[in-house]
Amino acid sequence: MEQKRVKLANGIELDVVDEGPKDAPALMFLHGFPESHRTWRHQIAHFSDRYRCIAPDQRGYRGSSKPQEVEAYRPDKLIGDIFLLATELGIDEFTIVGHDWGGAIAWGVALMGQKGIGTGRVSRAVIANAPHPAIFQKLLFTDPHQRESSQYIRGFRNTENDALVQEHGLAAILMKEIKWDRPDAMEPEEREALLKDWQDREAAFGMLNWYRASPMIVPPMDAPFELPADYQPPQLPNLAIPTLVIWAMDDIALPPGNMVGMVPHGKLTRSPIIRSLPMFFASAKMRSFSCVCSRDVPGAMPPQGLGIIP
Repeated sequence: MEQKRVKLANGIELDVVDEGPKDAPALMFLHGFPESHRTWRHQIAHFSDRYRCIAPDQRGYRGSSKPQEVEAYRPDKLIGDIFLLATELGIDEFTIVGHDWGGAIAWGVALMGQKGIGTGRVSRAVIANAPHPAIFQKLLFTDPHQRESSQYIRGFRNTENDALVQEHGLAAILMKEIKWDRPDAMEPEEREALLKDWQDREAAFGMLNWYRASPMIVPPMDAPFELPADYQPPQLPNLAIPTLVIWAMDDIALPPGNMVGMVPHGKLTRSPIIRSLPMFFASAKMRSFSCVCSRDVPGAMPPQGLGIIP
């Protein structure tokens, strides 16, 4: 897939795949950590005959701009990049599609861009293994499984690991904190391309800064499993646009408890794993996934959208 350089109004430059008819409905694909636009290579090949498929290397990744200050990776800035990218490409309305960290940003893009509440530029949302922010923070406080699964975030945020990253690249901290061992389900050439990308030290810290700038609180395992006395759930609207949520049930970092609290206005479907789903960390271990949807991506979906119980 060829990329082009797009300079945003905020000065950030992104390397972007832009394939398919320019006048077709647009799909905006956001990759997760620590991947790239190539996460979506199978989906783009499938949809680009009838959709305009946009897939950036997001801020901090590969050849895109990599500011080194942590504050440059606040969620509002990452969400803003997506709207600015759509503007630069002349796209007024799009479906947002995100996985993992890209899914977390996709939640924000959908909430801010939905018709009737936000900018009106986002018509649909497709989220793969990315927790809704209201649900995720609550689980980090109260659920032992999710908190244990998220302890790697504390390691990513720990600046004492910076020397390790400087000396050996991103792969070293992945091995230390999550025991990443090159899942066999990934094609060898893709695995080698990722390993090469992770040698870029500026990109390594750019990627880690997504975690360091996040407002999410990850308590240590010896902290009480209860909501803090001053806890206030985020004041977020329901997502009222058609939304498809896909969840791989064996994700080692994001267990299916994150689906509790999502109220589907369609049906919950459990199916065997589809190999083209871009699941990085546990791709070799996933055996099934659940969908909150009525039909496949990105066809007809529940018209009522997806409600969230805080």
